[in-house]
Amino acid sequence: MSVPVTDHGAWATAMNNLGIMPVGISGQQLRFDPALGLIAPINPMMAGISLVPPPPVPPDMPVIKEIIHCKSCTLFPQNPNLPPPSTRERPPGCKTVFVGGLPENATEEIIREVFDQCGEITAIRKSKKNFCHIRFSEEFMVDKALYLSGYRMRIGSSTDKKDSGRIHVDFAQARDDLYEWECKQRLLAREERHRRKIHEARLRPPSPPPIVHYSEHEATLLAERLKDDHKFNEATAVLFTWIDRGEVNRRTANHFYSMIQSANSHVRRLMSEKAQHDEEMERAKEAFKNALLAILTQFEQITAVFTAATRQKAWDHFSKAQRKNIDIWRKQCEELRNAHSEEIMGIRREEEMEMSDDDLDENPCKRIRTEENVCDQTQASLREENDSLRWQLDSYRNEVELLRKEQSRAGRPDDDHAQIQLLQQSMLTMQQQLLSLQEKLSNKEAELEQAREEHHYLEGEVLTLRDKVCIISTFLHVHPFGANLEYLWSYIQRLDSKLERLMVRLPTMFRQELSGVGATLEKRWKFCGFDSLGSA
Repeated sequence: MSVPVTDHGAWATAMNNLGIMPVGISGQQLRFDPALGLIAPINPMMAGISLVPPPPVPPDMPVIKEIIHCKSCTLFPQNPNLPPPSTRERPPGCKTVFVGGLPENATEEIIREVFDQCGEITAIRKSKKNFCHIRFSEEFMVDKALYLSGYRMRIGSSTDKKDSGRIHVDFAQARDDLYEWECKQRLLAREERHRRKIHEARLRPPSPPPIVHYSEHEATLLAERLKDDHKFNEATAVLFTWIDRGEVNRRTANHFYSMIQSANSHVRRLMSEKAQHDEEMERAKEAFKNALLAILTQFEQITAVFTAATRQKAWDHFSKAQRKNIDIWRKQCEELRNAHSEEIMGIRREEEMEMSDDDLDENPCKRIRTEENVCDQTQASLREENDSLRWQLDSYRNEVELLRKEQSRAGRPDDDHAQIQLLQQSMLTMQQQLLSLQEKLSNKEAELEQAREEHHYLEGEVLTLRDKVCIISTFLHVHPFGANLEYLWSYIQRLDSKLERLMVRLPTMFRQELSGVGATLEKRWKFCGFDSLGSA
């Protein structure tokens, strides 16, 4: 029985029999027009219109499907209140779908008419048990076919049970799909390996040039290239390769010796170049140091100008704004000067650290003089900071006195009183800094005095040891057969108990020998300072 589209009452009755309200995608009731028929939004699954993805909807809101009209059948959506149809896990590269619940009278032409809207179909395998497998040409067409899952198919307008059925669409696992997917993955892997290989080849350093084989003609050319400074690197590489290959034999030994001699002649040139670069480095360091000293001297001159300006006889004639600017400029200049002085001190410390520890151990007087120089430099810097703090303190005192005078004249005690308090606080801080610097200065002077005392003590020790060594050398020189320690001690009564340790520390001048047998065994010391001269 055919139902005309204009009979909206029959359509409503059919929809109610299926348990579906005649509503559109927006959820509003559909309008029926006798002239135009059922007016509804465009269905993406209608014949002649390709399937487009539905608009985004909230996840909690169920998707409301519409009726799909085909030439041979009609598809009715399921009740939106029912849960959506379930699907299995999607196999990799899936292009085949399983369609179950087909009507018994459904033919391959009807199935193709329904699913041809989803995309190009390559094969349909229909079974006698109301299901079939449909294979599409692309993977995204499977998602369009899953949209039809849950629809009730009715062939024509028949109400026979064999002409209706609720279809179920799900993913199917096919060997053809898996094989094509694996082929595609292998192709992508090959492309990735090729791309990585090209990238590695681009980043790989170029191969060295090939080394020619040895011959007398090539050896003559190589000898000429070894004498050239510009071609020396390439020539040495060739010479090394020949020697490593085993080209040296009795017949070619003279050629290789001459080439090795030519290579050795470049050592003097390289050493002269290194010395030249070292001299340039030293000159650059010296120029940098002199430039820093000149900058520091100019900073000192500017600081002296600011110091002269902050004295009372010149400071009283400046206004408040001028004094404030001068004070700010003076502080900035002092900060920059201190930074440059610290940099110069760092350069000097690096130069002093380059001295070896052996030189300092061999010459204690030199080490003491170095310590004295460092102490003097530290003391001078502390004195400079002490003088600058004193000048700042004097300027703050003068400013306080001026503020008090202006307060008595103008009669504005509040602002001036606050300024006086701030200045008094700054004076207190300056006094505390001055006291701390004086303590540091006294500590440095004490350390310097202690270093001087150690210096005098070491000089006395050196003179004493020198006298003792001379006396012992003279005594043992006139006793060629040696003398024991008791005999030596009886002769030198003024020496202390460190005599034996002193003689042990000088093996090039004194040698200990054992003489006698049994109870008469005794140790004798001999002078051997001239033995080395005699052997020479």
